[in-house]
Amino acid sequence: MPKKAKELGPLEVRARAKVPGMHAVGGVAGLHLAVSRLPDGETDRAPAASWVLRVMIGGKRHDLGLGGFPDVPLADARRKAREDREAIAKGQNPAEDRRKAKAALLAEAGRLMTFKQAAELYIAAHEKGWRNPKHRAAWRHTLETFAYPALGQLACADISTPHILAVLRPLWGIGDGVAKPRVETGKRLRQRIEVILDSAKAAGAIKSPWENPARWGGHLDQLLAKPRKLAPVIHHKALPIDAAPAFMAQLETVEGMGARALAFAIYTAARSGEVRGATWAEIDLDAKVWTVPRTRTKQGREHRVPLSPAAVELLNNIPREADCPLVFPSAGGKPLSDMALSAVCRRMKAAAVPHGFRSTFRDWCGERTAFAREVAEAALGHSVGNEVEAAYRRGDALEKRRKLMEAWAGFLSRPAAAKAGNVTPIREAVA
Repeated sequence: MPKKAKELGPLEVRARAKVPGMHAVGGVAGLHLAVSRLPDGETDRAPAASWVLRVMIGGKRHDLGLGGFPDVPLADARRKAREDREAIAKGQNPAEDRRKAKAALLAEAGRLMTFKQAAELYIAAHEKGWRNPKHRAAWRHTLETFAYPALGQLACADISTPHILAVLRPLWGIGDGVAKPRVETGKRLRQRIEVILDSAKAAGAIKSPWENPARWGGHLDQLLAKPRKLAPVIHHKALPIDAAPAFMAQLETVEGMGARALAFAIYTAARSGEVRGATWAEIDLDAKVWTVPRTRTKQGREHRVPLSPAAVELLNNIPREADCPLVFPSAGGKPLSDMALSAVCRRMKAAAVPHGFRSTFRDWCGERTAFAREVAEAALGHSVGNEVEAAYRRGDALEKRRKLMEAWAGFLSRPAAAKAGNVTPIREAVA
């Protein structure tokens, strides 16, 4: 027969709590105070202590945790130990029962995850991959303005199609007091709600069977008009191919850093933001290459741009300021505003916007040259093919693109085309 442990009192238990080891406290068979050992040399704090009930269940020894000391006092530990022993005598397993209870609590907490909580978790998990600060701000703004008032405090599992429609219908221009549709905002908001609810499902907050009430295909597309029917896509205004040389000839006569930045954007077929943020450190005039870092490209990967002789000459004619790294700084030494290049087009009365010259370039590639489509797309910084193709296409066809950009610059500088009488006037040229 095993030796019965001495029944300790509260003061004796408090004294044992300072000594590492397993201390039988008596009163209930198998009840111990487990005291951890501090790391060597560490004496400025008390060791951690907790209650453990050692029992046999199904022929195997189990250590059942009953809580920490002194949060759980001696009297409560003995009471819990007696309850567990009584349960074991009835054929129950207190450890398994506690595990199931904890799982049920976690499941209930997950089920009660609100839409706002799910949205905040999704944003926190993904926003570091969103390079554009405006994109991050847009996510929060659209959710706070349109989704949270109606969905924010609802459990994700309880959100249904009527809830989604109540949010989206005003943005589709449906309902009393709605001035006009805001379909682009509505389209993006719907997509964001859909991915947030999908993430809640993945996190266990929504149980199967379940279909996302914010999905479009085969669901909301039957209840709302297609966005393009309400707000047709309007492409960026672009010049016809043969109007581009005349525009460039006129642009050379326009003074100002905005005009020089626009000319460089046209020569390189680059995006306005990439040009406005260009630094001299990115440009190698000897190699005639401009390397746009991945942090400043739309595709999130480094983009090397071969510079034609015309682009290099333009850069050589731009004065450098010792304390300013920017190639095209504003008067205050900061990047040009996103309207600076557009303002040049307006002053020239050109029926085109800066981004439209990328369309003109692409049309010229396809209609006037024999360069491969992949080379033209690479020149625009576009992804070509699917992920598998991209994985095998490690090169960026720099030298092929160099020939393409030199041919483009040559086309833009054609004096005959710039003076030809049959060229559409710039202000009337709309692609």
